[in-house]
Amino acid sequence: MLTEDAKTKIDALLAKYPTKKAALIPSLWLMQAENDGWLPRQAMKDVAEYLELAPAYVEGVATFYTMFNKAPIGKYHLEVCHNIVCMARGADELIEHIGDKLGIGKGDTTTDRKFTLNGAECLGACANAPCMMVGDVYFEDLTNESVDRIIDELARK
Repeated sequence: MLTEDAKTKIDALLAKYPTKKAALIPSLWLMQAENDGWLPRQAMKDVAEYLELAPAYVEGVATFYTMFNKAPIGKYHLEVCHNIVCMARGADELIEHIGDKLGIGKGDTTTDRKFTLNGAECLGACANAPCMMVGDVYFEDLTNESVDRIIDELARK
């Protein structure tokens, strides 16, 4: 699973960090990108071996951080902040609305593998709550109507 290209990229990362252990998170991030947005167990094992770290340690890091997806995700990963400010401004209802629109629950992926819906602990956009991240793009001041437009536009792509 660890291609020569991935090894070259990890080697470039290693040049930026004082230890192999310090390069773990960027290496996992790279492997997730190389695997269509998720981090298979074998990729974690391969990174552990390449960085000379215990596989259990690497898996522990990968499972601790919610930015690592441990299962395949849809083409568009909708992450709606549901922390206190967003929750107070309707995030839970927004998540339910999105789930109803897509026919899935939080943590699920549509059958066509186009959308995955998840909650996020905090996206750091409290002044413009509720907010959602799709990939690395932020959407703020969301309403049911604005989310419908976003989803409809993504569905057309």
